[in-house]
Amino acid sequence: MPMNKQRICPRAFTTIIELIDSVNEFMGRWVSWLTFLLVIVVTIDVFLRYGFNISFVALGELQWHLYALIFLLGAGYTLRHNGHVRVDVIYQRLPKKARAFINVLGTLLFLFPGCFLVIKTSLPFVHSSWLVHEGSADPGGLPARYLLKAMIPVAFLLLWFQGVSMLLKNVCVLFGRKLKKDGQ
Repeated sequence: MPMNKQRICPRAFTTIIELIDSVNEFMGRWVSWLTFLLVIVVTIDVFLRYGFNISFVALGELQWHLYALIFLLGAGYTLRHNGHVRVDVIYQRLPKKARAFINVLGTLLFLFPGCFLVIKTSLPFVHSSWLVHEGSADPGGLPARYLLKAMIPVAFLLLWFQGVSMLLKNVCVLFGRKLKKDGQ
C-alpha cells in the first residue's frame, strides 16, 4: 500500500464530512438570500415610516423573523467556515494537533451537549406552538409563528451535524491523516 494512502482519512469519514459540509454550505447560501431580503424589508419599512408616516406590525415582525432565521440557520455554515467567535490569543499560536485536540474536547464537552440541550428543551415548546397553530399576538401581525419556532431544533440539528464534521476532521488531524481535499 503506498505511503500516501495510509495518511488519508477513512473514506467513511470523508463521505460524512462532505455530506454535512455540503448541506450546511447550501443552507449558508440560502440564508444569504434571506439577508438580502431582510435589507429590502428594512428599507421598505424605513421608507414607509419616515416617508409616509405609515407602519405595519407585520413588516416589523417579518424583520425579526428573517433576522432569527439568518442566525439560526446560518450557525452551521458559520461553524463550517470557522466564523464563530472564540478567544484566539493562545489557540492560534498552538500547533495544529493541539488545536485539533482542543476542538475535539470543545465539540464533545460543549457543542454536542449544548445542541442536545437546546433541541430537547425546544421540542415541547415547538410542539405546543404547532398544536395551536400559533401566530402573532398583535393585530396585523404575521400568522404561522409556529413555523419560525420549528426552526430552533432544525437549526441546532444542523449545528450538531456540522459539529460531527468538525469532530471527524479534527480526529483525522490528531491521527496525522489528511482529507482528500484537506477541507480544514
